[in-house]
Amino acid sequence: MKVQHDVVFLLDVDNTLLDNDHFLMDLKRYLAEQFGDALRDHFFSILESLRAHLGYIDYLSALQCFRFADIHDPQMLRVSAYLLDYPFATLLYPDALAVIAHLERRGPTVIVSDGDAVFQPRKIQRSGLWDAVEGRVLVYVHKERMLDAIEADFPARRYVMVDDKVRLLSIMKAAWGERLTTVFPRQGHYALDVDAVRQFRAPDITLERIGDLLDQAFSPSDAHAEPVCAGQRA
Repeated sequence: MKVQHDVVFLLDVDNTLLDNDHFLMDLKRYLAEQFGDALRDHFFSILESLRAHLGYIDYLSALQCFRFADIHDPQMLRVSAYLLDYPFATLLYPDALAVIAHLERRGPTVIVSDGDAVFQPRKIQRSGLWDAVEGRVLVYVHKERMLDAIEADFPARRYVMVDDKVRLLSIMKAAWGERLTTVFPRQGHYALDVDAVRQFRAPDITLERIGDLLDQAFSPSDAHAEPVCAGQRA
C-alpha cells in the first residue's frame, strides 16, 4: 500500500519550468534556414493540425508527415537529431531547479505533463528535470482527465498544481476542490493571453515567475499557503 503524503506538488513543464516558447522560436529559425519559410510554415501547419486531432503537440509525428512534402534535401533527416538532441537544460527558467528542491523539503514533487510518449520524456530528461524529481514523471494526453491515476500513484491529503494554463488549473480545481491549491506562473504565451485567462476561475496563487515560489511558505500540513514578505525565503 502506498504511503499517503500530507502534500504532493504537481509541476507542469512547458512554460512552467522551462521556456518552451524559446524552443519553438529556435525550431522555426532552424527550419527556415534549412528549407525556407514556405516549408517551415508547412511544418507548423502540420503540427497544429495534429495538435487539434490528438490534443497535444507531437513533433515527431509532424516530422513524419513533413516527409510527404516531397522534400529530397538530405538535411531533412537531421531534423530528428535537432529535436531529440536539443539542449533543453539551457531553457530552464531561473531558479526552476531551486524551486523543485525548495518544494521537495515539504513534500514529493512530481512532473505532470501532456505530450507524446517519446519526445516529451526526452525533453524532460535532457532538461535535467527528470533527475531533479527523482524520476517521478507522468506524461499524459490530457492530464486534467487523469486525476484518479495521479492520486493512485501519489496519494496525498492535499495537492499543489503549478501550471501556466489557467484552463487546466480551473478544471482540476473543480474536481479536487479545496484539496488542491492552484499556482499560476504568468510565463509563456498561454499565460499572457489576458482574454483567455479571464474566461476561467482565478487561481489560488498567481506569480510573475516560477522563481517566486521560493518566497512561498508552503507548510507540510497545509497546502494552502500565504506568501511571505518579499525578499524572505521560507
